[in-house]
Amino acid sequence: MPTTRDIETPDTLARTTRSLDAINDAELLGEKLTINMGPSHPATHGVLRLILELDGEIITRAVPDVGYLHRGDEKIAENMQYNQFVPYTDRLDYLAPLANNVAYALAVEKLMGWELPPRGKAIRVICCEISRISAHLLGLGAFAMDIGATTVFLYTFTEREKLYNLAELLTGARFTTSYTRIGGQTRDLPDGFIPALRRFLDEFVPQLDELDRLLTRNRIFVDRTKDIGVIRPEDAIDYALSGPNLRGSGVDHDVRKAHPYLDYQNYDFEVPIGTVGDAYDRYLVRMEEMRQSVKILRQALDKLPSGPITVQDPKNLPPRKPDVLMKMEELIHHFIIHTEGVHAPPGEVYFGAENPKGELGFYICSKGGGVPYRLKIRAPSFVNLGILPKLLPGHLMSDVVSILGSLDFVMGECDR
Repeated sequence: MPTTRDIETPDTLARTTRSLDAINDAELLGEKLTINMGPSHPATHGVLRLILELDGEIITRAVPDVGYLHRGDEKIAENMQYNQFVPYTDRLDYLAPLANNVAYALAVEKLMGWELPPRGKAIRVICCEISRISAHLLGLGAFAMDIGATTVFLYTFTEREKLYNLAELLTGARFTTSYTRIGGQTRDLPDGFIPALRRFLDEFVPQLDELDRLLTRNRIFVDRTKDIGVIRPEDAIDYALSGPNLRGSGVDHDVRKAHPYLDYQNYDFEVPIGTVGDAYDRYLVRMEEMRQSVKILRQALDKLPSGPITVQDPKNLPPRKPDVLMKMEELIHHFIIHTEGVHAPPGEVYFGAENPKGELGFYICSKGGGVPYRLKIRAPSFVNLGILPKLLPGHLMSDVVSILGSLDFVMGECDR
C-alpha cells in the first residue's frame, strides 16, 4: 500500500545531487577533514562511531565502527540450554523484547519440529504487534527529537508507558520480559488483559492522529527529511536491508506476508511501502505500520481461540507444577528437563521473523541434546547500518542526524 507524499518540495535527489557535484570538484575546495561522530550516545542512538571525512560541510566518506558493547551473545548461546538463552534475546533489540523472544522460540521449535496450538500462536501475535507499536513509538519520538521536535517525544513516551503497563500485566516485567518459552509461553493471558488492551487501542488511535498532525506536514520536519538519505530500491536489496528501511524504498517485502508464520496469513492487514526511499518515506511507513498493528491486534482479540497455549509434548516439556509436588515420577522428569534442557535432534535450521527493525533471524546448528552447537543471529540493525558508507557521502553534516534517526537502529543487537 503506497504511502502519500502530497507536500510540494524540490525535485527528488536535488540536494543530494548538488552535494555530489561538490564532491567531484573537491580538489578545488581545499583540504579534507576527518572527524569522529560518536560513540557518544545522544549523537548516534547508541555506541556507534562514525568516521566522517568532510569537505567543508559535505561528507565525502563515511565508515561506521561498531563493536563497543562486546556482548558475545552468540557464543553465550552455545554454552546454554535453549530456554536459558531466552532472557538474552530480551537484550538484542531491547525496545521489542517480546518479539525477540518469539523469533528465537520459533527458530528452536522449527528445529524440534513443533507447532504451537492456535491459542499459543494468537498470544504470540499479540506480543509481536505490541512490540512493533512500542518500538516504532520510541523510534519516532527519538527521530523527531533529533530534529528538534521535543513535544513528539513526550507524546510517544506517554503511549509507550501504557504499553509497559500491559507488558507488566502479561509477563510480570516491564522491560526485559522473558515471557516466551520453547514450546509456548510461561502463562496464559491474565484476567483483565484483554479489556486493558482494547482500551489502549481505542485511546491510541486518536493519539496517533495527533502525532500525524504534529509532524507529517510540519515544515521544519519535512525540510529535514524529504529528499534526504534516499535509498534506491536496487541498493536496498543489494545491501540486504529489511523491515521499514526496505519497504520505505518501495520494495514490497514483509516476512509476515512472504513467509507467513503464526498464522499471519489469516489476518487482514496491508504492508505500507514508500515511493522515493528518503527519510520522510521511512517515517511514513512506520506511522502506517502502527495503524496496521492496531488492526491486527483487534482481529487477534476478536477471534482469540480457546485451548492450550503450549505444544503437547510431555517428554520435552515440564510437567504441571501440582503434579511435580505430588508425584515422584513428575518430580524426576521436572528435574531432568531443567538440568538437561529440551532434547533437540541433530540438524540445521534458519528462521526469520518480521521484527520492528527488520528481519530478525536465528540460524541454529544442533548436534543433538539440550545445547546448540552453533547459533548465529541475523540482527537487522547491524545489516541496515551496512549501507551508511554508500548513503552518507554527498550529504551535509547536519543531515547525518536525520538519516540515522530514520534508519531506527539499536546498537544492542548490532553488537550481539
